[in-house]
Amino acid sequence: MHSDALASLLLRCDAVLFDFDGPICHVFEGLPAPRVAQELSTLLASLAPALSEDACSTDDPMVVHQLSRRGGSEVLAAVEAALTEAEVKAVGVAGPPTPGAVDALKAARASGRRVAVVSNNSAECVHVYLNAQGLSDVVETVVGRPALRPDLMKPSPHPLLAAAAHLGVAPERTALIGDSLSDVEAARAAAAASIGFANKPGKAEALGAAGAVTDDMNDIARALAAA
Repeated sequence: MHSDALASLLLRCDAVLFDFDGPICHVFEGLPAPRVAQELSTLLASLAPALSEDACSTDDPMVVHQLSRRGGSEVLAAVEAALTEAEVKAVGVAGPPTPGAVDALKAARASGRRVAVVSNNSAECVHVYLNAQGLSDVVETVVGRPALRPDLMKPSPHPLLAAAAHLGVAPERTALIGDSLSDVEAARAAAAASIGFANKPGKAEALGAAGAVTDDMNDIARALAAA
């Protein structure tokens, strides 16, 4: 995606919202997601044996978290707490930020736009990572996974609307940078713009409904500088 096309989209925005896992860092780079999913599945199976088969059929921690709702509020709370603990550990060994992410975050602030992180990961792990990378002063607010409300995670527009409200910006004057279809759908539901970050082969096509798509966060940094 040419930076002038991205700049055209960003010119209409007063705030830039960044998804966390992908655009900023790879959360489970050092602590693989399948291992976390297995640990959560074991916990869920011990608390709600009827969910054991479904839980063990996935290697996605977020799917196990979603399944835990079916076990009731106490089961959900236990699995969610374990997921948050695992995420905090994971970001400690996640390695450096995604190439171009730091420049994109700083360019957004330098351009006079408001900056937030909107993530289905826990706010705790986002804050831990931003602090470790010296980025806490760049990001004004973090909207993480809604406590005990997985139904309000993206693709629900709830996190984007919450971020816009906190920043004092109309949702339609925001743009979400994300690497999944749920990000694009959440942005559409919130009347926000979306920029797809195609960080894996084939993702550009999957993210085609976004307002713009790029495979390089540096493109976003350059577009913000131009905008």
